[in-house]
Amino acid sequence: MNPDDDTRTAAPAPVGFGEALRFWLKLGFISFGGPAGQIAIMHTELVERRRWISERRFLHALNYCMLLPGPEAQQLATYIGWLMHRTAGGIVAGGLFVLPSLFILIALSWVYLRFGDVPLVAGVFFGLKPAVTALVLHAAHRIGTRALKNRWLWALAAAAFVAIFAFDAPFPAIVVAAALVGWFGARRWPAVFALGGGHGGAKQGFGPALIDDDTPTPGHARFSRGGLARVLAIGIGLWAAAIAGLGLWQGWQSTLAQMGWFFTKAALLTFGGAYAVLPYVYQGAVEHHQWLTGPQMIDGLALGETTPGPLIMVVAFVGFVGGWSREVLGPDALFLGGALAAAVVTFFTFLPSFVFILAGGPAVEATHGRLGFTAPLSAITAAVVGVIVNLALFFAWHVLWPQGFGGRFDIASALIALAAAVALFRFKVGVMPLLAACALAGLAITVGAPILR
Repeated sequence: MNPDDDTRTAAPAPVGFGEALRFWLKLGFISFGGPAGQIAIMHTELVERRRWISERRFLHALNYCMLLPGPEAQQLATYIGWLMHRTAGGIVAGGLFVLPSLFILIALSWVYLRFGDVPLVAGVFFGLKPAVTALVLHAAHRIGTRALKNRWLWALAAAAFVAIFAFDAPFPAIVVAAALVGWFGARRWPAVFALGGGHGGAKQGFGPALIDDDTPTPGHARFSRGGLARVLAIGIGLWAAAIAGLGLWQGWQSTLAQMGWFFTKAALLTFGGAYAVLPYVYQGAVEHHQWLTGPQMIDGLALGETTPGPLIMVVAFVGFVGGWSREVLGPDALFLGGALAAAVVTFFTFLPSFVFILAGGPAVEATHGRLGFTAPLSAITAAVVGVIVNLALFFAWHVLWPQGFGGRFDIASALIALAAAVALFRFKVGVMPLLAACALAGLAITVGAPILR
């Protein structure tokens, strides 16, 4: 699209709900590249090309979403949809950001469980596992370079790593401890926990926007105690009805009820992105509940990297495998049981995100930028760097020593992981080309040159 200068000086025409719905549906299918890529796509489409929202208003919404637990890109879509078309617009925007990924992951999870032993499929996953190890390590580096701005935050990251690696400390305890350190530390040493420069200054030159810098806040986006209470009541009511329904249907200790409760807690702990909560998901889903195995968790993360939508959608894979293996609808309905479990965990994972936006959006102006509000997040983000490093070591252990340290060292996997790390750190290769290349390498080794294994 290359509009004339005249068209850039006039505000765009009002956007109807149907037009917005079509865009959010399209976004759900093209939102690859993780949160950075997804936010870049939304910026290009909404700020530069369509001019539905100005740069400054876009960044204001993004900064709020960055402070929340949960996937910031999905929350940003929800925020903008809500700002444009009230509650229905927010639900549609946020829901369509997730639903395509859910349906795709259900299909891929079925293929994985049904045909995972087929040499072609096994070869693809043989190449993807080392790539995921490199991706997790790269995520730790990427978050660390942004979050660890001084030696105190480095020390906090190191302490979190020791806590989870050496003492197997639960992830929620690490999050709470880091938040308390940030809260108390901000009172004594405010400069240590001050958040960095954010996302840069607002760029100019895109022309007037539908929601511009000086556009008055619409009535539905203004704070009121009644509106806040109404959103909280509906959100908590939906959660309570869903968890109670699962408990009454199959029992409070049933797989589906336990998934609902567990992923509710996970949704409230996703500070720092999906990689930050993966250790908690691993501890609960693999070690405690045993819904899937460690190698299956790595495979699920690989599938999550190859699909659109937020990476935290890997929980749909966890739910599908757990629902399938536990036969939640009986042995004759394995696919339906897996699909139901995937839908259940998706609902409980993303419900809090909608509540945060619809309830907190009108009040964000009063709290954004205050150190007492942002310092705990700064400390949590530093701590999760150490937790992610531990996750990278866990993945490397399972990939490079598939039979444990007493077994053989997998040279082929090590070479793929090394090549993937070089591609990420040195050549800045994108996630999708990297995964495609590693999958082909895995096929070549397992099918074409099995002697290397």
